[in-house]
Amino acid sequence: MATVTETTIAQKLEALLKLQTIDSALDNIKKVRGDLPEEVRDLEDEIIGMETRLSKFQQEIETLDEQISGYKNAKKESEKLIIKYKEQQMNVRNNREFEAISKEVELQGIEMEIADKRIKEIDFKVLNKNDEVAGVESALFERKKDLEIKQKELELIIAESEEDEQKSLKDREKAMKIVDARLLKSYEKLRDNARNGLAVVMVKRGACGGCFSSVPPQRQTDIKDKKKIIVCEHCGRVFAGVEDVIPAPEKEKKTRGKVTTAAAAAAAAAAVIAE
Repeated sequence: MATVTETTIAQKLEALLKLQTIDSALDNIKKVRGDLPEEVRDLEDEIIGMETRLSKFQQEIETLDEQISGYKNAKKESEKLIIKYKEQQMNVRNNREFEAISKEVELQGIEMEIADKRIKEIDFKVLNKNDEVAGVESALFERKKDLEIKQKELELIIAESEEDEQKSLKDREKAMKIVDARLLKSYEKLRDNARNGLAVVMVKRGACGGCFSSVPPQRQTDIKDKKKIIVCEHCGRVFAGVEDVIPAPEKEKKTRGKVTTAAAAAAAAAAVIAE
């Protein structure tokens, strides 16, 4: 029967810290890219919006052109009717028929005037739409140039960091498999809520490495023992350990001064003896 090896708290913390280190490296790569990815997405969305507007304008212009065509056809029909009615006037038998036909001719003349008026109005609308199209096309041209520049910048940055990023992503997949499932869930939640993406930190100089709140000495001892998972009382971050403080080297200026003085005195004494 296979023996199940239980993971110690120390091993769990080590796995968490390794995952945090990898994620921090990935965060740094994203920081180098800055707002460029978002700027590229915004420009792409803006361009799509402009192209949609242009398509809408084009449809509106086509509809207006169809209306103009309709009024022009109506004018032609009125012209034909006027010719027809005038021919009929030549064969009327009385004034009553002549006046009736004259009214029809007059009516068709009015229809033609109305058609001309509508055509002018629609032509004016088409002119305005074309001006709007020209404005959007000009702005679209500029946005596409901006997008091209931003994309090249982003591609260059991605190319420089792609190898490191891919390696870190693979390392992250491996590290995630080692971390306890419950701890991983808590870790991800902490990272999402943390401003700097730090969910696992060390105690540095007696303070939390995340929020910099003071950590009492006894609590530091418990953290060093690694017998249980301990979190910061202020920010909730997991403590992976306590960094040892390396004592600063003692100043040697005074010592060196004393040695120099003693050496000088000894030299003077030797000179006196020699005399």
